[in-house]
Amino acid sequence: MELRDIEIFLTLAEELHFGRTAERLHVSQARVSQAVRKQERRLGVALFERTSRSVRLTPVGRRLREDLQQVHDLLGEALARAEAAGVGAGKTLRLGVFGHAGHELRPLLDAYDARHPGVDVQFTEINGSDPFGSLRGGGSDANVLWLPVREPDLTVGPTVLTGRRVLAVSTNHPLAERGSASLEDLADNRVVDFGPDAPEYWVAAMVPTHTPLGRRIPRGPIARTFHEILSLVASGQCVHPLGEIAARYNSPPGIAFLPMPDAPLLHWALVWRTTPDNSALRALAGTAMECGPIQL
Repeated sequence: MELRDIEIFLTLAEELHFGRTAERLHVSQARVSQAVRKQERRLGVALFERTSRSVRLTPVGRRLREDLQQVHDLLGEALARAEAAGVGAGKTLRLGVFGHAGHELRPLLDAYDARHPGVDVQFTEINGSDPFGSLRGGGSDANVLWLPVREPDLTVGPTVLTGRRVLAVSTNHPLAERGSASLEDLADNRVVDFGPDAPEYWVAAMVPTHTPLGRRIPRGPIARTFHEILSLVASGQCVHPLGEIAARYNSPPGIAFLPMPDAPLLHWALVWRTTPDNSALRALAGTAMECGPIQL
């Protein structure tokens, strides 16, 4: 019995429905029927009782399911162990992050190392002015980016971080005395412009174009790096929303980070080039799915 026929048999034995089995395995319903008939002819006995209303396993079918399930599980475990060994083998995975986000990813990376030892994860710094350039240019294997990301050549993987926003302001700014800020406050100030290489939809997820009441949020001057943003804020030329990671790991003179209670949560996900196949990256995405997002 071929592996695909085993998968079809076991799935049908679970679903007891030809249509759902075909949909689940992404094959035609005729392919499912063909596989079952082939095995029944080969064994000389019916595996399923079929009527117009129901599908049931015969006693022989139930026994075969028990035996094949054990074989299938053992084979899956063997393949998983082989893949885990292949992922490690001295590979390097380059992960693009903003600022100090790599520190917050430590629980994920520790879990990844436990499952796939031997992969060297190296961080590269990215900036808001060109969030996808390092992916497309090969400078990183994956980037951790706030959502949404809607690029036809990029794949959005699991969410790895969630957290709130803060507003960076000069310590001389009136908002600094108030101790917090709202999205409406942005209309009374200028925020950083990331320049032409950052897609507008993506920038607006962090820095909206309008407040909830519909007031326009003015932008400018242009800043291409995190440190340029901080310099502009410290000089009083603008204010700017950032992920709260910025406040956790930075205390530059002349800048205050204010909570923004009315701003929605930010979700950061693994993003990579769709075409290349990278076993180490697939393993990292799988670990992230198992662990779930880290709450900042």
